[in-house]
Amino acid sequence: MDASAILLMFPGQGSQYPRMAAGLYGNEPAFTSALDEVFDAYDAEAPGEGGRLRTDWLAERPEVPLPHVTRSQPLLFAVDYALGRMAMARGVRPWALLGHSIGEMAAATLAGVFTPLDAAGLVLDRVRRLAAAPPGGMLAVAAGAGALEPYLRDGVVVAALNSPRQTILAGPDQALAQVAVALHEEGLTCRRIPSLTAFHSPALAPYAAGAAERFAATPVSAPRIPVHSGYRAGLLTGPLAADPSYWAGHPVETVRFWPALDSILSSRTGVVCVEAGPGQGLSALARRHPTVRRGENAVVALLPPGEGPAAADRESVAAGLASVRDREAVLNGRPAR
Repeated sequence: MDASAILLMFPGQGSQYPRMAAGLYGNEPAFTSALDEVFDAYDAEAPGEGGRLRTDWLAERPEVPLPHVTRSQPLLFAVDYALGRMAMARGVRPWALLGHSIGEMAAATLAGVFTPLDAAGLVLDRVRRLAAAPPGGMLAVAAGAGALEPYLRDGVVVAALNSPRQTILAGPDQALAQVAVALHEEGLTCRRIPSLTAFHSPALAPYAAGAAERFAATPVSAPRIPVHSGYRAGLLTGPLAADPSYWAGHPVETVRFWPALDSILSSRTGVVCVEAGPGQGLSALARRHPTVRRGENAVVALLPPGEGPAAADRESVAAGLASVRDREAVLNGRPAR
């Protein structure tokens, strides 16, 4: 068994929910400071936007629906980044980082590829462009991508490879609705993901392309913490991190989360996968990996599975961090506390 190593995982589109992680705001200093830093950076990019985002984040009934691209993307980036900062401030020393969709921007920022100020500007520039795209949606299907090829029509495409038994489709609303009916008729389980945009589909290409200019004008550094690309299923190298087309293409490209995770967990033992973001979606996927099932690697989620009382966030983080320490001890051959 290898010595334990922590993989911080950051979720993306569809994991958002009202007041996600809000119970930590004002109670966890590192989380609060990092979140305020991002909201201030949003204000620097677009005066007043940081305040509007904070208000909608804390509201039970946001003025702009959270599934809208102008809310989901910037808030997910902010919460993912702040949770990563909090985890590290509380003693978590990541061996590597892995993000799903917008979660990769948070991972890259924590690794020092972008400054928080620059990353916030890039995120807002991206969502302004994508907000002009035609309406669309996303559908999670309990099946592998190969089984879904007959349903890829009328603009419906594979958006994410989440696991051998979960694939995300994206496309126009009407076409997705028709595919959902056909899937149910074939006995396949599917559910809509809270998104008003068909992320990770070619339909977004005309709207995402212009972002390359902004990325090209933004200073980048090689990652100080290894980042595994959720699009290439390999390490985010210095040259790849400096490629504007790589970042600008994220909204269009297929997310290859499972291949990326598999390449990590199949290469060594002793990995503790820690989900630092809203919900427990990535944790559920990681628990399906054969090495986790065999007890060679482990999984911990920091937040509750969904919306709940503010105290639940704090209790979940405390339990999660304690669990990380216990999992490390067990994987290192020591008794848990």
